[in-house]
Amino acid sequence: MADRTETEKRNLAKELAAAVRGEVSFAAADRALVTMDASNYRRVPRAVVAPLDAEDVAAALRVCREHGVPVVPRGAGTSIAGQATGVGVVLDFTRHMRRIVSLDPAARTAVVQPGVILDDLRAAAGTHGLTFGPDPSTHSRCTLGGMIGNNSCGSHSVAWGTTADSVRELELLTYGGERVRAGRGTGPTGAPTGLPPRLRDGVKALVDAELALLRTGYPDLPRRISGYALDALLPENGTDLARALTGSEGTLGVLTEATVRLVETPAARVLAVLAYPDESAAAEAAHTLLPHRPMTVEGMAADLVGDAAGLPKGGAWLFVEMGGASPGEAAARAEALCRAAAADGSTDHTVVTDPAGQRALWRIREDASGTATRLSDGSEAWPGWEDCAVPPDRLGPYLRDFRALLTQHGLRGTPYGHFGDGCIHIRIDFDLLTAPGIRRFRDFSHDLGDLVVAHGGSLSGEHGDGQARAELLPKMYGPELVGVFEQFKALWDPAAGLNPGMLVHPARLDENLRFAPLPKGPVPVEFGYPHDNGDFSAAVRRCVGVAKCRNTTTGPGSADVMCPSFRATGEEQHSTRGRARLLHEMLAGEVITDGWQSPEVRDALDLCLSCKGCRSDCPVGVDMATYKAEFLHHHYEGRLRPAAHYSMGRLPQWLHTAAPLAPALNALARTPLATVAKRLGGIAPERPIPALATETFTRWWWRRRKTTAGNEAPSDARTVILWPDTFTNHLSPEVGRAAVRVLEAAGLRPLLPPTAPLRQPGGAFPQPALPRLHRPPLCCGLTYISTGQLDQARRVMRRTVDVLSPLLQDGHPLVVLEPSCAAALRTDLPELLADDPRAARLARSVRTFAQALEELAPDWQPPRIDRPIAGQTHCHQHAVLGDTADRHLRARAGLTGTLTGGCCGLAGNFGFERGHYDVSVSCAEDQLLPAVRESPEEAEILADGFSCRTQLEQLGERRGRHLAEVLAEGLREEPGEDGG
Repeated sequence: MADRTETEKRNLAKELAAAVRGEVSFAAADRALVTMDASNYRRVPRAVVAPLDAEDVAAALRVCREHGVPVVPRGAGTSIAGQATGVGVVLDFTRHMRRIVSLDPAARTAVVQPGVILDDLRAAAGTHGLTFGPDPSTHSRCTLGGMIGNNSCGSHSVAWGTTADSVRELELLTYGGERVRAGRGTGPTGAPTGLPPRLRDGVKALVDAELALLRTGYPDLPRRISGYALDALLPENGTDLARALTGSEGTLGVLTEATVRLVETPAARVLAVLAYPDESAAAEAAHTLLPHRPMTVEGMAADLVGDAAGLPKGGAWLFVEMGGASPGEAAARAEALCRAAAADGSTDHTVVTDPAGQRALWRIREDASGTATRLSDGSEAWPGWEDCAVPPDRLGPYLRDFRALLTQHGLRGTPYGHFGDGCIHIRIDFDLLTAPGIRRFRDFSHDLGDLVVAHGGSLSGEHGDGQARAELLPKMYGPELVGVFEQFKALWDPAAGLNPGMLVHPARLDENLRFAPLPKGPVPVEFGYPHDNGDFSAAVRRCVGVAKCRNTTTGPGSADVMCPSFRATGEEQHSTRGRARLLHEMLAGEVITDGWQSPEVRDALDLCLSCKGCRSDCPVGVDMATYKAEFLHHHYEGRLRPAAHYSMGRLPQWLHTAAPLAPALNALARTPLATVAKRLGGIAPERPIPALATETFTRWWWRRRKTTAGNEAPSDARTVILWPDTFTNHLSPEVGRAAVRVLEAAGLRPLLPPTAPLRQPGGAFPQPALPRLHRPPLCCGLTYISTGQLDQARRVMRRTVDVLSPLLQDGHPLVVLEPSCAAALRTDLPELLADDPRAARLARSVRTFAQALEELAPDWQPPRIDRPIAGQTHCHQHAVLGDTADRHLRARAGLTGTLTGGCCGLAGNFGFERGHYDVSVSCAEDQLLPAVRESPEEAEILADGFSCRTQLEQLGERRGRHLAEVLAEGLREEPGEDGG
């Protein structure tokens, strides 16, 4: 039997490869990437096919049909009901079929392929003052094909409706190979046009036979997404076949092209944020705002929003967007709405006219599908009842009953969503890991299905039924109408080859759960994973698949960092989600079978820059930099490592040894021997070797201290411990010298830590004339962590803790000039030394240069520079440390403008490693280099990270400087100052 299965697999692979011009993959990594979407479900496919065009789709369908293999169309994989997973061949439309075929501004239509990203269409339409109305929160990565498959909606549906309202014509291929051009209207016989005779006659016969049921069996509400929309085929509804097929979840045909309607966008928009005492009050009020013709009526409560800035005081809020022909008209409409809302229960309001302020608030709403997966106490919450909808005027009573049902089942969740359309999103703390928890999930789902129907609602109000709700469709429609659904499916797909198990003859809602194959107990790991109770599986489970890391529209001016490698390659395996999926499958052991030795996971993580952007930008806080370090530790444990791990991973050791020989080594780096050294060290041949400092920062410091003071103790509140990180010490000592100058000018007293632990607690602060060269330097462990050498990282970190702990007992801050080292001390150190309480205390003491000045010298006035700035906020600072203090300091110094986001692409050792150069440059070209090129000549290029400055220098752009250098240059020379 096994031999037969392998033979069939080989034959299928051979025939698909011969028939399809696009990519065909049976590889474990490619299959693992599509086992899940953004739902609770997981199914393992046989293969993944990325068709080039409609002919490729037809060829793939023919081969699959001949082999009896099912087919699942897939867009960005952000579906929340499980309909983008399957056991056969997955058709991936995001690789090639993503072209906007045409756009007609006069007719307000566009013709698109199924893989077109929504934001790409919106950008193209925006040049004509148009947009595509439906805008789900995943608009930066979801595809038009997926939206049509699920009948997606979004926050503007109160103004522009659902995707079904925006579809004009669909071109599809059935599993049987028939070509369909579905639109609106009928031919001479009264049958839908654009169908082959078999389907044309069959559809007409089915509708004619069920006229009464189709007219009475559907609830009347704006967000009715569940089931097949067969009522669209009624004569009085225009026999709209395109509308009937929208939301069919790929079960009837495979979309190859669509003609969609565009709508005119208002010239100005204003966001009115209305506060209410609680979510019930907000829900009760939402439908009363609809006569004011708002563009959005979105609801959120305090348990989701937290203490977000910019919100009026309240327990729940409605985000109501108003449009107008001018900013004044939009603002006037918003103020009128606020007055009406105040008379009907709103307790306060804020009108946000600033586009940046509006974007910040909308980001809270758009990230909710991720942030809601962690409740306030850190416990996990999951989809499954993500988007049921009721008539808008029933939302208040329904929400109260819904809350009561949660309590009855001992469950918790945070409702939010499209209150104006009666549609609620929620993540619930289901226990989907144990048998009792799964039974509760099933029981609750059945009870909630009854509750939704009792309120006249729809099981799905946006994301479709998929596997999550299709089992319950008889509750909503009754067995007779569900039987008609089955007839419709059998007519279009008699072989049941398209997305089987969805909508009709569904799998049980508690089958195929994604967590079932994961380890039942904790996996032995090195990091502490404090936010996941030390459980690596729980950390990996954080990725729920909303795919914000696949955002392709981030560009100059954006503050986001995640995910630079995906934006460079466009490959799912190089996104945060893709890597998390592979780690999930590694733990599951079914597709990825080699565990920590997996080459598939290793290769996917190879292009992870460890930028930590996902730690802050991912709505659920996936921390791929830490997962990568963990994996590399286990993968190479007891094995030979790549050369770069020995050269750059142990950089602090090499630089310490090389310091006395710096002049000679710098000279050798300009000879052909450098080529040999780079080859041996695994360094990219395109990279020049940075020059070593002929006098390290610490040597300069001790030499300076020898002439100014003896031994001193860090005894007063203005003392700061200045951390001599490896990069500043050996490669950029000018940054350290500048920082000392500025800190002293601000009235602070910087002291360097000793190179060995103090012998007596509270004893004198040792200040030898020069450090002993044989004594290893203090280190944050960064380079060891990024290469997964965690045993060595832990050793150097313990020594650092031993030395620094006595100095930090009195609350002295540890000022770190290099953002990546500060981030390592702030996060990696306490997570690797979770058993040492001193590590947490050290982490809390870490301050950036600007934070130290803001906290300890708040009244100090920096020199006025009065220049514009350009450059990039360091990715680790963005993700871990924050840049509020930096922005304040720059403003006080007259440094105007903003820094872009993203990652420079060098990212420590990443950009120096052989094979990474092209991706490194591509990352720099994403945001950093364009921002620098577009800046005025007089602009100061700020780059606090050594990697950022090196990337700028090596790629031939303008020189970047640390903020400390810029401020030091602005200070007046002091008498007797050693300029260093």
